[in-house]
Amino acid sequence: MGTAYGSGDPDCPICHGIGYVGYVVPVDDPLFGRSEICRCRISRVQSQKQALLYQLSNLGALSDLTFDNFLPRGRVGLGASQANSLEQAFNTAQNFAGMQRGWLLLTGNYGCGKTHLAAAIANQAVRMGTPTIFLTVPDLLDWLRFSFSAVGDLGYEERFNEIRNAPLLVMDDFGTQSSTAWAEEKLFQIINARYINRMPTVVTSNRDLEEFEGRIRSRLTDPGLVSHVHIEAPDFRNPTDEFGHPELSSLGLHARQTFGSFSFRKDEGLPREDLNSLKEAFEVAQAFAERPKGWLSIHGTYGCGKTHLAAAIGNYQASRGQPPLFVVVPDLLDYLRAAFAPNSGVSLDKRFNEIRTARLLILDDLGTQSATPWAREKIYQLFNYRYNAELPTVITSAAHPDELDQRLLSRMSDRRLCRLLFISAPGYTGK
Repeated sequence: MGTAYGSGDPDCPICHGIGYVGYVVPVDDPLFGRSEICRCRISRVQSQKQALLYQLSNLGALSDLTFDNFLPRGRVGLGASQANSLEQAFNTAQNFAGMQRGWLLLTGNYGCGKTHLAAAIANQAVRMGTPTIFLTVPDLLDWLRFSFSAVGDLGYEERFNEIRNAPLLVMDDFGTQSSTAWAEEKLFQIINARYINRMPTVVTSNRDLEEFEGRIRSRLTDPGLVSHVHIEAPDFRNPTDEFGHPELSSLGLHARQTFGSFSFRKDEGLPREDLNSLKEAFEVAQAFAERPKGWLSIHGTYGCGKTHLAAAIGNYQASRGQPPLFVVVPDLLDYLRAAFAPNSGVSLDKRFNEIRTARLLILDDLGTQSATPWAREKIYQLFNYRYNAELPTVITSAAHPDELDQRLLSRMSDRRLCRLLFISAPGYTGK
């Protein structure tokens, strides 16, 4: 028997707890006098190594987030593009976890599954024996700040090198950190070192890439190294929010306004031309909802059904997993003004860009906003961008087009892009 350098399983019938076994061979055999680790000790060593790797990984409470308990196509009821983007992220993350080569960038809104997939990668890597560090970026920076203190287990340089040189580094919630010059510089040094050395890295973020510091952005957008998947799925933790753009859209307030609940008001004794205008508006809105393309501008007096039809378009699209941004124009301007506040969590540029680039934008009550020069300019910029980009847009207004800003009218009058509808029926009174 070989010398026992460590204990094995005391009930092991092979080594009887010694942990090593010798070779029973003739004296002239090359293996004579040599020993090997018993299988029972290998198992224990691997368990201890696994426990150490988990301790070093900082996964903690995220150790139960795996590929096995992830829903590749999300909850029932997601739209095709949302489910497809989630499945693409799942497949890409699984491939990355197996290969552990290059970089993976996962972007999307809060709760869409980015962190679960990033943690699943880290958990699989640890099980495969890869030393891994999983950190949210604010925590990463706190780690470095804490290392300046004399009470830290590791000095600053040791801690910094540990993060920078980790065989696999997962940086969760990139972009949520305080953007001090020191923080930006530290992150760039980490990103740059790992970029130069092509070290496996996973980054998740709910921010637009345009918001990142230029040097970092250029590395995160290198297609030769980085696989970027954007997840379109909504917040998994809040499945009742099916209307999209939760901070801006008021579509949820109009959930009952569908094409099925629209009234043609035949029992009100309205003139035939008024009934015909309601019927035409309904049919055009329904066709637009099926295939949003170009602009649709609905005009008529207050309460005639404009908002109902606009909301019906939005609700129909939301039911197909493509929630639009539905916003009342005065509220839209308030959202933009709020972005000026010092404590605002979003910049004016980001907020404005989110609105003007919405896949489908529904602007309710155009013309009721305050007519300040700033308000007129923002509305014009919004119209001009969507006009040039030919993005699907629905507009409702109690004002006749001729009463609107002439710059807006010039774009709404383009029959190649915009369909103008006039509802002549009076306001609905419920009778």
